[in-house]
Amino acid sequence: MKSETAEEAPGTTLPDGFARVWGSFFAALYNPLLWRTERRGNAERRSRLLRGAGGKVVELGAGTGHNLAHYDEQVELILTEPHEPMARRLERHLAQSGREGTVLRAPAEALPLPEDYADTVVSTLVLCTVGDLEASLAEVRRVLRPGGQLLFLEHVAAEEGTRLHRWQRRAHGFWHGFACGCNTNRETETAIRDSGFRIEKLITDRLEFDVPLIHPLIWGRAVNP
Repeated sequence: MKSETAEEAPGTTLPDGFARVWGSFFAALYNPLLWRTERRGNAERRSRLLRGAGGKVVELGAGTGHNLAHYDEQVELILTEPHEPMARRLERHLAQSGREGTVLRAPAEALPLPEDYADTVVSTLVLCTVGDLEASLAEVRRVLRPGGQLLFLEHVAAEEGTRLHRWQRRAHGFWHGFACGCNTNRETETAIRDSGFRIEKLITDRLEFDVPLIHPLIWGRAVNP
């Protein structure tokens, strides 16, 4: 049986004015919210994942820049972030880091980059929030050169039929509104495969986050054939 996806279970849509205010507030809360998660293991997981990043690197939804410290100094770095409050914080973090890089205000579904541009695309805790997962992965394939890689680290739906999966479905609307579009119940591994990528490394894991809804995690490497 097909699992219920974010597209089949609409989230809560906030009024525009409130959404802008809450979006700015959430951007300010983002680092404190992830602080314990990063210290308890996710920073090390990012480091292990991004050791494989090389050449021209495009990061989707770079947020406030949690990945910056983990890239090799030799990579050519393009950081995309569609949410203005996050993008401003990302630019400050990039300037303070002393790294070379470019911040582009762009969603994953519409990257302002040419075809076959990147050697590596990075997505960490991002595909849960994109408005159109299928379109985003198609865009990733478009900007990746043949043989290029997608490095991903994403929280996903729990196994269907489990108590956690049922709670992910029940709480989806609230969490979607609170976390600025985050979906607790996406079948991201299936979506990556269905988009045409070949997954060469996949680790099933558990995110060290205080909210159990987003504990299930996958991370690894997929290749653009």
